[in-house]
This record gives sequence, structure tokens and C-alpha cells, in this order.
Amino acid sequence: MRHSPVIPSGGPVPLAGGAAPGRVPLVAVAHGSRDPRAAATVAALLDQVPLDVRVAYLDHCAPTLGQALGGLRAAVVLPLLLTEAYHSRVDLPAALNEARARDPRLRVSYGHTLGPHPLLLPALERRLGEAGVPVGDPDTAVVLVSAGSSDARANGVVAEMARAWRRSGWWTVTPAYASAAGPTPAAAVAALLRAGAPRVVVAPYLLAPGYFADKVRRETLEAGAEVVADVLGAAPELVEVLLERYTAALRQPEPVSLAG
Repeated sequence: MRHSPVIPSGGPVPLAGGAAPGRVPLVAVAHGSRDPRAAATVAALLDQVPLDVRVAYLDHCAPTLGQALGGLRAAVVLPLLLTEAYHSRVDLPAALNEARARDPRLRVSYGHTLGPHPLLLPALERRLGEAGVPVGDPDTAVVLVSAGSSDARANGVVAEMARAWRRSGWWTVTPAYASAAGPTPAAAVAALLRAGAPRVVVAPYLLAPGYFADKVRRETLEAGAEVVADVLGAAPELVEVLLERYTAALRQPEPVSLAG
């Protein structure tokens, strides 16, 4: 998908900062991929969001954030990212700075990333259930796989998610990272099998299919995983999170100033 259509709105939404009521588009910013399945998955997710929606990409796809903001006077910008890391802390604010410099009248509310959020564990369980894995099975160990980051804080969030998820009854839940950190997903699977886990399954904490998802599936199955669930994709829980993030950003007393 090279350009995303604007999705019809369910109705007007008040502007942030006490401005006159009006429709405030959501500009959802995904990472982007050369794999066309990724853009199709983002479109499927956003098709379920009852707002005026534009999509933008950080890399590999068009439109850019600046292009998606073109012609708007107000917008809520949300990162379609699962953890706070370099893209959400540096890349996106820099792109917003550029857009504000080109059009100082632009009012932007910048929202939080999708994760962490309590609804993401039910979304992961949904995908495992669809793959035939009973939720909280005490004979099943889960490898929770994220893309990985050079930001230790982002990796720490995934590790904390794994710790919280263990309380659901699983044999255990172990974090793993597809890049930039360890253990790798395959190493995590192998370690659990050596430790005596009766069954090991993999839950990708990934938004869309692509290079990482394919690599994780191939390598963890080779390492002995019994099941690899699908990516989160257009799970209904993610729609709820998006709407919550949008509403929270819109209710800020004033739109976020990123012009510096």
C-alpha cells in the first residue's frame, strides 16, 4: 500500500486546547517494511478504527509523516510501535519538528506508543488460542519475542511483560529478542527445552508480518518450538488501545509543542 485512504469518521471530535469543535484526524505512524504484507496488516488494523485516519511510515513506504500531515491544521499523531524506543523518542519528534517548521499553524497532539498496555497480553493470548494453545496451560512454556532494541529500557519493558504473564499459569514465560539483544528466540526455545519444559510455544510481540516474523518462525521451529503464533496484526485489542491513546492525546490541555 503506497498511500492510505482517509477512513470515514464516526463523527466530530473536539479539538485539544479548548478550540472550537471539529474533526481531528488520527495520523498513525508505522515503522514501514519492504514486505507488502506489513502495509496490508496496518491497513486492516486502521480500517477498524472509527475515526478519520491517515497512515504514515518511518521507512520503506510512502507517505512520510510530513506528507500525511499535509493540508491539516490539527492532528493526533500516534506511533504504531509496541515499545518506547529511539523511533518514538527521537525520529518521530524530529519529523514533527520539520512539519511544524513548514507550517507553524499546525497543532499536533502526540500520543503514546501502543505498548506497554494491559490489553496487549490478551491480544497475545488471542493469537496463541487461534493457534490451538490453551491459555495458561501449566505444561506450556511461552517465548515472548519482540523485535529487540538498542534501548535497554524497551527490552526491559518486554522482560517485565514476560514476568507479569507468568502469573497466568504457564510453565514459564521467557522474553527473547529478534535483534539487538539476547537471548535470541531460538536460544530461548532451546534453553527451555533443556530445562525440561514439556512444550514450548512462541508468541511474537510484533505488529505485522515481515522479515523478523518470518525469521522468528523459521528459527524457533527449527529449535524445537511446537507452535509459533501469528503476529498481533489487526487484533481487536489493538483497536481499543489505539482509541484510548487517541482520546488521551486529544484531552491534553494543549497540543504537544515539539517545535523547540
